[in-house]
Formats: sequence, C-alpha cells, structure tokens
Amino acid sequence: MGVVIESSIWEPNPALFIFIFISCLFSIFLFPYASNSSSNKTSTLFDHGNPSSFLRFQGKFLFFYSLASAMEGVWSVFGEFELAYYGVSREQMVLYLCVGSAAALFVGTFLGVLSDLIGQAKFCLIFCILHLFVGIWKRVTSHPSVLVASICLSLTSSIFSFSFETWMVVQHEKQGHRQDSMSDTFWLMTFFESASFIGSQVFANWLVGDNLEKNIVSPSTAAIFLALISIICFTRGLKGTIQTPAFAEYRMSFNAYIFGDKRIWLLAWAQACLHFSIAVFWILWAPTLVADGRELHLGLVYPCLLGARMLGSTVFPWLISGPSSLRTEDFLVYSFIIMGLVLSIVAYDYQEIGVLVTLFCLFHACVGLILPSLAKLRTMYVPNELRGGMISLSLAPANAAILLFLIQGGYYRNIGNAAVMALAALGLLSSAGSMHVLKRLGKQPYQNWHKS
Repeated sequence: MGVVIESSIWEPNPALFIFIFISCLFSIFLFPYASNSSSNKTSTLFDHGNPSSFLRFQGKFLFFYSLASAMEGVWSVFGEFELAYYGVSREQMVLYLCVGSAAALFVGTFLGVLSDLIGQAKFCLIFCILHLFVGIWKRVTSHPSVLVASICLSLTSSIFSFSFETWMVVQHEKQGHRQDSMSDTFWLMTFFESASFIGSQVFANWLVGDNLEKNIVSPSTAAIFLALISIICFTRGLKGTIQTPAFAEYRMSFNAYIFGDKRIWLLAWAQACLHFSIAVFWILWAPTLVADGRELHLGLVYPCLLGARMLGSTVFPWLISGPSSLRTEDFLVYSFIIMGLVLSIVAYDYQEIGVLVTLFCLFHACVGLILPSLAKLRTMYVPNELRGGMISLSLAPANAAILLFLIQGGYYRNIGNAAVMALAALGLLSSAGSMHVLKRLGKQPYQNWHKS
C-alpha cells in the first residue's frame, strides 16, 4: 500500500484581512475625536474648517492619483508569467530589467529637472500617454517588444515618483490653501495608491478570468481604458498655467538651495535608501517566500502587504497632530530602524512563512508611515520650484545600486540575495542616522527664492 504525501499550500488567515480593514477604519474615523480632545489643534481630514474649494481640489487630485496608481499596478499583476508566455527566458528577463533600470538611471534622473522647467502638468500627461502607448503596443502586436515596454514603464515609474506630488504641491500653493492641510493629502496619497494597487490586481484578474492564455492581453486593455480616462479627466481639470523659471535661473537656484544645503543631502539619502529597499523587496519577496520548495498563494499575500502599507499611512496624522504630537524626524528614525532590522532578520535567519509574512507586513506598515513623512519634510526644506528635480536626482544612487544588483546578482550571479538584503538594511539604518542628524540641525525652512 502506497503512502500519499499531501502538500499543503499556505494561505493567509482570513482574519488578517479583516483585522487590517477594521484597523484602517478605526484609525481614520477615530482620529478626529482624539485630535479634538488634544491641546495640539491642527487641521484634519474631517475638519469642517477646511473650505469647500480645498476639499474639491483634494478630491479631484486623489482621483487622478488613484487612476495613475492603478495604471502602475496593473502591469505588475502577472509579472514573470506574462514574459514566460511570450517565450522570454530567465536571462532575457534579467536583461530587460537591467535595460529598464538603466533607462531610469540615465534618463529618469533628469526628468524631474525637466518637469520643473516645462511644467509638472505636462509630465503627468506624458505619464498617461506612455501607459497608453504601451497598452496599445501590447494589444495590437502578437509578440510585443518587451524591451520597448520595459523602457517605457521604467520611465513612467520615474515620472510617477515625482510628478504628481510636485504638481499637487504647486497647485496647492497657487490656489492659496492652508499649508497644514497638505499633510492630509500626503498620507491620503499613500493610502489611495496602495488601495489602487489592490484594485488593479482585482480588476486584471477579473478580466483574465479562468482562461489565462486566451486573455493574457487583458491587462493591456485595462491600461488603455485607465489611460484614456486619465487623459480626458486631467485635461478637463487642468486650469491655468504655472510660470516656470529659465534654465540659468533654475541652475543657480538649484546649486544654492539643493546642492548647497546639507539638510537636503540628508533628506535625499533617506529617500534613496528607501527607494532601493522597496525595489529590493519587490524583486526578492516571492523567491524568499517560496524558498526550499514551499508553496503558497502569492496573490493572497500581496493585498496583505499593501493593506499593511495603508494601515501605516493612517498612523501618520496621529503622530503629527494627535494627542502625543512628535517631530517628524523622531518617528522616522524609529521607522527606518525597524525596517532595517526586518530586512536583517530576513537576510540572515531562516523563518517560517507565517513569520516572514508578518515581518513583510511590518516592513510595509513602516513604508506607509515614511512616505508621507518624507513628503512633509520636502515641503519644509525644498522650494516647490525645485521639488521635482530634487526628488528625481535623489533616486539616482538607488537606481545605480539596483542596476548593479541586477547585473552582478541577477545576470552573473556573483552576489547572493542575502547580501543584497543586508545592503538594503544597512542603507535603512544609515537613513535613521541621517534623520537624527537632520533633527539636530534644527528646523530652518527654506526662503522663497523668487522673493529674495
């Protein structure tokens, strides 16, 4: 009589989804009451003192940003499976990733500067047009060029990292809204971005259905649909023009206010290390979970991670204006340390799937807290007219490190995954140190260089 060995496929406990959902609701809807009872009274999302013009502006922007986030998320639903469907080998996949990273490094680095010179709104439209182009390209050709798609999507990711935030901040200041209300928009951007990633996964899987091979191009249809809606809505909602500086004036101001300010260097280093650690995580999280032949439903783990990021973003208003208000640099130090320790544990210690998923959720909860915190610090220290260039240039070291990792680790296999995670952890711990130094330098916001 033969022995039958049943292999179980690991799935997250459904209670985890319920816990994250209820925690987000409680965090959002209980905050106004805690804020009203505290002595530190600031503007909140539910503050009826906010004028209706600001709420309309915020609602429209978050709608645009959610559409853009859904476009970014829809391409990552199938990942390697889609490439394998078109007959792409592992070496070719790594090569295309290297080309995309090179495009982000050598072209994307300077797109932020260009957006400051020609206008952020135009770059938001370019972002939508590139997604539309890739969607049509994949839809009309039986064997689309993966190389072209990789380059275009790398450029859209670079544009996404700075264009919408910079456009929102410039419009916020132009329309004369309260400065403190901008913090609400920052954490809502992270919240809606994560929710849109989850929604794009559900939407793409619904389009594909049970026949994956027949409907493999369905995500392209979804991208075309979202891009067209975004272009129509964005062009209709675009009002007026923003005066942009001449290149000579911009270069002088950039040298004085960005390169000449050590606080900006500290902020840029933290942003670069965060970007690198997130990129490393999304490249290695699946291989780490399925190591040693372990089986699990990655499609169910993915929304848990993004749900944890949503929950982390809801903690941000509690920390900056709740009953125990803290300086932004204070909780950034602790968040970076926690993220660094999480990656260190994953890199050097074998863990069961449940422990790994817990650590990954903790990692993304910290990401959800850090993203709006860094955006707030940029508002304090970076002039709006230089914001796009500062963000894109700060990502250059991270993109260079990612390219090196893909070449040496992915293509030539000279670097192990544990070493890459350890390097990311070291960067996060150094970011905690940079935030501590930034706090010691004191809060001395920039002066408007147009008025000087």
